[in-house]
Amino acid sequence: MAKQVRSIVITGNGTNCEREVANACRLAGCEVADIVHIAELLSGRKCLDDYHFLNLAGGFLDGDDLGSAKAGANRLRHAAVKGSTEHLADQLYRFIEDGKLAMGVCNGFQLMVKMGLLPALGDDFRTQTATLSHNDSGRFEDRWTYLKVDPASPCIYTRGIDGIYLPVRHGEGKFMVRSEEVLQRIETGHLATLKYCDPEYRAPVMNYPQNPNGSVNAIAGVCDASGRIFGLMPHPEAYVHRTHHPRWTRDESLPEEGMGLWLYRNAVQFIRNELL
Repeated sequence: MAKQVRSIVITGNGTNCEREVANACRLAGCEVADIVHIAELLSGRKCLDDYHFLNLAGGFLDGDDLGSAKAGANRLRHAAVKGSTEHLADQLYRFIEDGKLAMGVCNGFQLMVKMGLLPALGDDFRTQTATLSHNDSGRFEDRWTYLKVDPASPCIYTRGIDGIYLPVRHGEGKFMVRSEEVLQRIETGHLATLKYCDPEYRAPVMNYPQNPNGSVNAIAGVCDASGRIFGLMPHPEAYVHRTHHPRWTRDESLPEEGMGLWLYRNAVQFIRNELL
């Protein structure tokens, strides 16, 4: 029996994109794409060890009451697994150490950044060095954005991609760093995988609305040094078919497959080649 690519999409406490993410995983070739409530992980009924690809979906964790994903980050960091001597964070760090893949989208990206999983400078996955704050516009942004890929990035999700067109929908998407040193290390390590850019995918932009939130250096997505841990504010799961495109009714040249699916296909291919 052929080995299966097993993905897990964590839900609960305010996520609302888990079905779209699971669908993207299945379309990309995952034989298993389980939507798992975080309570199932904390009860011990489910375990991260059983999966290859962890997905942290978008939404509004805990109503963003303490800032986007802050309460969720604290929950993952400190919550104990029932009937076990370990915390859920222990499973998470073991998952990373085992060379598996993790992607966070929007609220999931905020969660990863606030846990310290990204940018994870010096392979330190526990210290927070960046954050995502309120958009410069002072309002929720729901629009499509052009994203330029750094060709030198180690990110496995963006291999073979020069530019990508994806929607954003967030109120706290402004990527900020603790210090200029942190920013320099992100840039020199080519960890700023995606940047908001012009429609021709030529150069990053700081002008609104092409840069919808005012992120430093136009950063829209970040990976760790291994390229296996990745987070982005735009929603790839929201563009996996041509009918998701805002111009699908009047642009007959659009292919059936949406650009967002490329990221998931790269992840599945990596798992088949390296982990199975």
